[in-house]
Amino acid sequence: MATDIKDAAQALDAAALLSLLPDRPRLLALGEPTHREDALLELRNELFRQLVEEAGYRTIAVESDCVRGLAVDDYVTSGTGTLDEVVERGFSHDWGDLAANRELVRWMRAHNIRCDDEGRPDSERVRFAGFDGPLEISHAESPRQSLTALHHHLATHGDAGLLPCTAATLDRLLGADERWTEPAAMRDPSRSVGRSAEARELRLLADELTALLDAQTPGLIAAASREEWERARLHARTATGLLRYHHAMADSSTTRMTRLLGVRDHMMARNLLALAARGPAFVYAHNSHLQRERSTMRMWDHPLLEWWSAGALVSAELGAEYAFVPMALGTVRHDQGVDIPPPDTVEGLLYALPEDRSLVDARLLAAGLGEPLPASRVSPWFGYAPLDPAHLAASDGLVFVKDVVRG
Repeated sequence: MATDIKDAAQALDAAALLSLLPDRPRLLALGEPTHREDALLELRNELFRQLVEEAGYRTIAVESDCVRGLAVDDYVTSGTGTLDEVVERGFSHDWGDLAANRELVRWMRAHNIRCDDEGRPDSERVRFAGFDGPLEISHAESPRQSLTALHHHLATHGDAGLLPCTAATLDRLLGADERWTEPAAMRDPSRSVGRSAEARELRLLADELTALLDAQTPGLIAAASREEWERARLHARTATGLLRYHHAMADSSTTRMTRLLGVRDHMMARNLLALAARGPAFVYAHNSHLQRERSTMRMWDHPLLEWWSAGALVSAELGAEYAFVPMALGTVRHDQGVDIPPPDTVEGLLYALPEDRSLVDARLLAAGLGEPLPASRVSPWFGYAPLDPAHLAASDGLVFVKDVVRG
């Protein structure tokens, strides 16, 4: 290497991370290469606390259901519910059972209550957001919750005479939620309700409701609040996105899975852009959802799938106000067999660093590696996605965790 790898690495903390960036980004995204590791989530929590206390960040956005996340935000901002309740129902993907997610919610609520038991002013409160759609690997949720919430907001605070339909019409068209959440539809498009006559009419109504929400914005904010209007916009994005996702589920063409992956990340991107409009946010999700390059995945018997990630879409719109720092790992030995990386990979070179956690100047590292780039590491476990050396030059930093160990 033309550059000693130690010259590109330093101790990890929020100040060092921000020092790699020309300006404080509106969205600072930290990616993880594998899910459900408390050690990585604890690192996330630590950085978020530092960003709040030292850099003025006030929102954390995680790869979890955006609608469920409203319950977590209500709890941390106003104490609605209990910690046990919101951790159980406020996260998707069964992530409420992870200790570090519980600790994040607990700390955020404690931060928003000053030592004299008075709430912090709005400008100092921390906020929680999920930015994924209401989607699971096995199914997508019914659009009922978001469609009815959007309709209710317009009926209550807007000109009800302009509504394109009644709540009863929505209920009739939606039918039983089980029609929408049918697990078999994920692999069999003929089992999806997404291209039925009812679904087509719902897509038109969702579009009209969303347009009405936009057209009545001044009056809606005056009649309720900007906070309630922002939630109605989230429901509008979610309803239209879910209906688009279900439509793609009913597609029998060879591009079906590519469309589904693209729709999901487009929903993520729209939620992130809405958060960016509110103020600086710290974003945490899988590297594949945050990177600037096209994402790839092999799924079931499909050929290699490629799509633009939420990070790529947001970066194209925000430019330098979006920063992405991926994470790479040395070992994940517990039950997964991800052992010491080969020395001719980027992870192998970083594994020689003495620190357990390091922050690396990704562009300096990429320049020092020269050509040809090291080979990509091959993981024996599908749940860990190794770093792609070709992505280094487009990253704003790199966090390396030497060994992931469960307590």
